[in-house]
Amino acid sequence: MQQFEHFLTDRGSKYAVSGGPVASRAEVKAFLKVLCRDKRYAKATHNTWAAILPDDGPTKGDDGEAGAGMVILRMLERQGLEGHIVVVTRWFGGTKLGGDRFRRVQDAVDHYMANAEGLNGAA
Repeated sequence: MQQFEHFLTDRGSKYAVSGGPVASRAEVKAFLKVLCRDKRYAKATHNTWAAILPDDGPTKGDDGEAGAGMVILRMLERQGLEGHIVVVTRWFGGTKLGGDRFRRVQDAVDHYMANAEGLNGAA
């Protein structure tokens, strides 16, 4: 599991992005369970995620941030990243972001794609 924290804030909301390899829905569930063992993530306002599974195809979860899972999924599809989950975590800062919340999700996924080890174009 690779995690990036404290790289993005907007009007008090703080973001983190995490990811790692997954090959099945069971592995997605296990990944999310491990992530949420950290109380900070378990208490986050949203842990939105998406993955393209080798045998089961696309899957996603909004965790109350309607539409955010689809934003992540589309970005994974554009990158052709299969067998990998990306989770964008948001801690609400008290001000609604409106449509900007989708831009912040995109920013978080872009950060992950650019910095995660083992991905094309990553450091």
